[in-house]
Amino acid sequence: MASRPGLLTDWPWTPLGSFKYLVLVPLVIDSIYSYATTRDHEKLLVVALMVWRIVYSQVWISFSRYQTAKGTKRIVDKSIEFDQVDRERTWDDQIIFNTLIAYLAKVYMIGTDTLPFWRLDGLVLVALLHAGPVEFIYYWFHRALHHHFLYSRYHSHHHSSIVTEPITSVVHPFAEHIAYSLILVMPLVTTFLCGTVSVVSIALYITYIDFMNNLGHCNFELIPKFCFSLFPPLKFLCYTPSFHSLHHTQFRTNYSLFMPMYDYIYGTNDKCSDSLYETSLEQEEEKPDAIYLTHLTSLDSIYHLRLGFASLSSHPLSSRCYLLLMRPFTLMLSFILSFFSFRTFSFERNRFHDLTLHSHMIPKFSSHYKSQHQKESINKMIEKAILEAEKNGVRVLSLGLLNQGEELNGYGEMYVRKHPNLKIRIVDGSSLATQVVVHSIPVGTREILFRGQITKVARAIVTSLCQNGIKVMVLREEEHCMLAVFLGGHCKENLVLTTSYSPTIWLVGDGLSKEEQKMAAEGTHFLPFSQFPPSQLRKDCFYHTTPAMIIPDSAHNIDSCENWLGRRVMSAWRVGGIVHALEGWEEHECGLDVPMVNPHSHRVWEAALRHGFQPLVLPPH
Repeated sequence: MASRPGLLTDWPWTPLGSFKYLVLVPLVIDSIYSYATTRDHEKLLVVALMVWRIVYSQVWISFSRYQTAKGTKRIVDKSIEFDQVDRERTWDDQIIFNTLIAYLAKVYMIGTDTLPFWRLDGLVLVALLHAGPVEFIYYWFHRALHHHFLYSRYHSHHHSSIVTEPITSVVHPFAEHIAYSLILVMPLVTTFLCGTVSVVSIALYITYIDFMNNLGHCNFELIPKFCFSLFPPLKFLCYTPSFHSLHHTQFRTNYSLFMPMYDYIYGTNDKCSDSLYETSLEQEEEKPDAIYLTHLTSLDSIYHLRLGFASLSSHPLSSRCYLLLMRPFTLMLSFILSFFSFRTFSFERNRFHDLTLHSHMIPKFSSHYKSQHQKESINKMIEKAILEAEKNGVRVLSLGLLNQGEELNGYGEMYVRKHPNLKIRIVDGSSLATQVVVHSIPVGTREILFRGQITKVARAIVTSLCQNGIKVMVLREEEHCMLAVFLGGHCKENLVLTTSYSPTIWLVGDGLSKEEQKMAAEGTHFLPFSQFPPSQLRKDCFYHTTPAMIIPDSAHNIDSCENWLGRRVMSAWRVGGIVHALEGWEEHECGLDVPMVNPHSHRVWEAALRHGFQPLVLPPH
């Protein structure tokens, strides 16, 4: 919001929140009814144009975030944080507003008349009117917006984003967007009054505006140098992302809409425009110090990626009703990702002090990891990612979620045995995950109930608790036998097979059933040691998050949530890889060995705290 919000700052449908698209329901119903009764297809075209603009903008968002994650041709090397994402989640308000205006124009101006599909003279007139009056008026209006009176009340909202994304281009107060619409609609109104308007000229002009808006705010240089070599005047007719980026960093230069000619005419072009353009084009793909290798979880997790919906990725993973309506498209997209993608891709970039961390995605869902048929292809992708990272000089690669499965690759040990000369260090993060869970158990706890699939982390936690004199009560005999193997001497006395559900601290993992949850006492704390959280069945009990830590303020470019975790919270397995890289440890931390057996296993916990990572605290028990 602007520093001193002025009149008509908020959009009319702001109180509706996520339900703002309800204002378009009458329009959609009337469009369908008109087509069914009178074959009036132009109202449907208004709806179709709205859908096209939303999809088109989302493609730009995903493409831009993918490019900036890689670092290729990046312009501004600064971070985007949650406050910017929250501020820009209203990017589609202007699409709703324009759709309403277009619909009203159809009803009250065009009426039952039918617009021609194509007219060349109308298209030429639109182009001329845009290059002339629109660009000229916008230039001076934009300069006026930078006067302290208007800037503090309106335009400062837009300029709060120093590092821009495509959606930054349309994030303005309502009053400011009304003014923009009055300027940009002039070519269409003029061609309508002259009788030369057509469906194509309307669609192309709106698409051109969206394209140029997204282009100018994408924060990576996109226009190749040969375009300006072949046609030098293009410099005055088409801005570049770096040209407009200077407007967001310098504020008092490069005011033009899309055509920089007026900046050159009136002397407001930034003298660094050409040099920044050259520098940005030469920016090579960034070489990270560490990589976190993860995968998709549920079908809807596609949209929760940083490359997906910004408004979803900035919140913990959860189901949304409108995603159910998108399920056919989701299934199609998941099929394409799963069966036509054979390598990992970068989707996020973070900074920790001098450490650059990239997050890479294996295009497989959690369900694929349960299939023996998929096991070989997944291992090949992981191995290929490791070897590629080794070639690029990456120091640490940490295996996230099911990429470190015991049955899949023995917690990464398979790759180390196959490639014994690896310089890159493979980290599964189990040591830190173990320490996080152990330190989450309230001081003074005398007994806990264990239930869940036996994993490397589970064995290590139980070993530690039994060594510290805490009774671990196990419900199932097979789990008791598997855990007892790793205990010796007096420690075995603290591992108890029981039928009682009375302990109020439950250590749970995959396999916890709903029936077992129902048997828990009121106020029970469910403390997961697994990668995935249990279903939260009980309202009278507390469900702690999966092993995770709060990241320090020194971590930058954090603008999305990791799966179901909250803001600025990372899984312990991911943090383990970061700490390994920050400390510069030379050994691998992966394989079937139980981390608590290592006398130096506490060092990762101490190092994490030293670098500013903080544990999530359980509420009072």
